[in-house]
Amino acid sequence: MSCRWCDTPYTWDWTGISDSGQAYRASEELHPMSWRSVWARLRAYDVPMIVISGGEPLSQQRRLLPLLRAAAEDGRHIEIETNGTLAPLPEVVDTGARFNVSPKLAHSGDPEARRLVPESLAALAAVPGTAFKFVCRSAADLDEVADVVDRYGTTPVWVMPEGQTPDDVQRHLMALGNAVVERGWNLTTRMHVAVWGDRRGV
Repeated sequence: MSCRWCDTPYTWDWTGISDSGQAYRASEELHPMSWRSVWARLRAYDVPMIVISGGEPLSQQRRLLPLLRAAAEDGRHIEIETNGTLAPLPEVVDTGARFNVSPKLAHSGDPEARRLVPESLAALAAVPGTAFKFVCRSAADLDEVADVVDRYGTTPVWVMPEGQTPDDVQRHLMALGNAVVERGWNLTTRMHVAVWGDRRGV
């Protein structure tokens, strides 16, 4: 996906200059590592849950399998953040990973046929524990969320405000809050933006 408001273009945008004026190069951003090396780094954090994000993690899910299995065998909880355009392999589901699915809405700029894949959404909705998170700007976006939920059964619903700065997140959160509660959905925020703003992590 290439959403207009994506806050991690360095994970996928090799086309030149980003909206922020930053140039990203795959040769500088991507560092091949064995899954064992990745696992050694993750294990050193000694945390109970590991979140695998992207880009799109399910685009390389076969390569993730050894890492997922090692983490599960070590007693870690695993969460995979996905945009919902790819169905998880049965072997990935069998690791006990939980899926946090974030289907893109029209304001992402991606065409519907690319961002909403019925078979994949249905497969993810069938996995126990899956949650669906929608990035929204205003209460008007919630009608589109309701349409996606009605068509594809994407529940439970979590709504997150769009924004790359604390001010943007707060403004959108206030615009969304009452309407989300009235619909009986869950409301969340972007904690990393509240704490670190739009600074890139290490």
